[in-house]
Amino acid sequence: MKKLVHNRTATAQHPNRNRLIIGRLLTLLAFGLFVGFAVRFAYIGLGGRVDSANLSTYREHQYATNTTLKAKRGAIFDRNGAVIAEDSSTYSVYAVLDHSYMNGKKKLYVTNKAHVAKVLAKYLPLSEARILEYLNPAKKAYQVEFGNAGKGLSLTVRNQIQAEHLTGVYFTDSPARLYPNGIFASHVVGLAQAQTSQQTTQLVGVMGLEKQFNSLLTGTNGFKSAQTDPYGYQLPASKTKVKPAVNGGTVTTTLDAGLQSYLETLMSSVQTKYAPKSMTAVLMNPKTGEILAASQRPTFDPSTKKGLGNMWRDALVEDVYEPGSVMKIFTLAAAIQTGTYQPNAYYHSGSVKVADRTIYDWQTSGWGSIPIGQAFPRSSNVGMVKIEQGMGGKNWATYLNKFGFAKRTDVTLPGEVAGTYDLKSPLNQAMTSFGQSIDVTVMQMMQGVTAVANRGPMVQPRIVKSVTTKNGKTVTYGRKVVGQPISKDTANQVVDAMRQVVNASYGTGMAYKMPGVDLAVKTGTAQIASPAGGYLTGDSNYIFSVMGMAPASNPKYVLYITMKQPQKMTKAAETIMASIFKPMMTRALALAGSGAAVPTTKTVAVPPVTGASASAASTSLKTAGLVAATVGTGNRIVQQLPAANTNALAGSRVLMLTNGAMTMPNVAGWAKSDVLKLAQLTGKKFSLQGDGYAVSQSVKTGALLGNGSVAVKFE
Repeated sequence: MKKLVHNRTATAQHPNRNRLIIGRLLTLLAFGLFVGFAVRFAYIGLGGRVDSANLSTYREHQYATNTTLKAKRGAIFDRNGAVIAEDSSTYSVYAVLDHSYMNGKKKLYVTNKAHVAKVLAKYLPLSEARILEYLNPAKKAYQVEFGNAGKGLSLTVRNQIQAEHLTGVYFTDSPARLYPNGIFASHVVGLAQAQTSQQTTQLVGVMGLEKQFNSLLTGTNGFKSAQTDPYGYQLPASKTKVKPAVNGGTVTTTLDAGLQSYLETLMSSVQTKYAPKSMTAVLMNPKTGEILAASQRPTFDPSTKKGLGNMWRDALVEDVYEPGSVMKIFTLAAAIQTGTYQPNAYYHSGSVKVADRTIYDWQTSGWGSIPIGQAFPRSSNVGMVKIEQGMGGKNWATYLNKFGFAKRTDVTLPGEVAGTYDLKSPLNQAMTSFGQSIDVTVMQMMQGVTAVANRGPMVQPRIVKSVTTKNGKTVTYGRKVVGQPISKDTANQVVDAMRQVVNASYGTGMAYKMPGVDLAVKTGTAQIASPAGGYLTGDSNYIFSVMGMAPASNPKYVLYITMKQPQKMTKAAETIMASIFKPMMTRALALAGSGAAVPTTKTVAVPPVTGASASAASTSLKTAGLVAATVGTGNRIVQQLPAANTNALAGSRVLMLTNGAMTMPNVAGWAKSDVLKLAQLTGKKFSLQGDGYAVSQSVKTGALLGNGSVAVKFE
């Protein structure tokens, strides 16, 4: 019995011992886990990493907000600092409809669609009903836009809509290019358009100087990186990283804004009256090679793209053509220089047979037997063939090369072609003497004639005066002599022959005679090759041209005009082109004054007047030598054009928008560039008719500017 009791006692003690052991094990395990967690948390806290993930980086990514700081594209100026092209922005409006767009309890979506439609209808060319259709889409949408009517809005229109405090209505901005002068050397200055790449939209030059200097004009965007909460507020003790944007460089052209605008007016008048298929005109200072004005037709308005169509070519450098009798300037110069010119020798005019073809004078019966010296002023093809034959093909080829034909001038414009000629056959060789069977560009002709105007030195034409790089360094484009194909004596003889074209009774350029002006001219009438072979026939199927320089004794200007196939040829070609040549040359010589080789115009800095009272702003502008034009009925200025601290021509107009009702000013006497600024400032649509200065407007002075288009007529 005792043995049995002992076994029971021993068995009863085992559970207590087991519980003690298990308790101790659990305590040790809990302590071990605690130590493990503590070590882990210490590691994470001190090291900032979980496995391979960096918690600090993760937090930064979760709360980081990166903002692109947009750089401005550089401006393009005329020779005196007047703006030709500059950066601007357009805006698109959109509305958020999704009810999840909240900031805490604040609703950020459209809460009153009827009110939004009523307000937007005042600023967009859409009815309330149409806007409501956008705001009530057939399918559920997070946000909606308003088609083309809601795009391309001006800063003024955006500000007006924002002032209405419409819940759920927002804007996006897009870079845009402002061309305040409208049609103004459009193909030369070129065009920059917004292009999107990798979710970034920037302006890219696609023609003209905008394309040639795209890298220089394009700025470098910066960025701002900050840590923000879901509502956009910066987190406490967080750091902000900023890399400033670097704006693009600038280009200062050789163009003179006054002369360029006048040339555009003259060209438009001829285009309207006589409808030529194409025209070009270039005014150059031959001593420096600076192009002061350059234009072509067809052309376009870069601010609206009207007229652009498929005509993307700069005809001055990208189109080749047979120059006709203006080419005789170089034939005569080459013959004189080689010593083969015999002005007193006689030849029988009218026709001459070369190889198997007969070449005729423009007056097919000729003028009988006349001296070679009359061949140039009479523009005798037969006489020029005789001169070229006396010179010989080898000499002629040498001087075509010296004058730069079939070679690019390297003027700073994209797409320049070299042109061609072929002297292998006697017929082609003879025809090049009077400007057929040779393809040239306008710039080649301008470059070649500088050798005559400068009495020997041939100067490269240039359209750029200087550029300023992104880092502020200015690079000047100076005069560049590219050869001296002829001597001073030869050039003097050519100029005398060109004088005869205007002054001799048998000269072909009497239509260009300008009283009191020492003028040297050569006219041209080139046949146009037919697609079927040979040349087109008919009174208007020619490329008519004139090359003139003044004063002939010491030329300050060379003016070259071409006109192809006028469809309404109601007057002689010389009379038509003289309606451009004579007033343009008169204006240039008047601006040159008593001997200045290049016209200059004073520029002034535009003072800041935004925020000032209307009366104080007007006084400030007047003191600076500018003309103030107030838009609206308010008493304080909220916006101005041109912008503060930019350069403007002395006496030019500065437009000021007030805080009152937007009303129509009296634009009588305004230039087209001023009316275009008015359109930009007000965000209203303007229809401009004609050229010159404003003479009438469809909206009366003082009337409210509504949503309709305002028609302004210019003469």
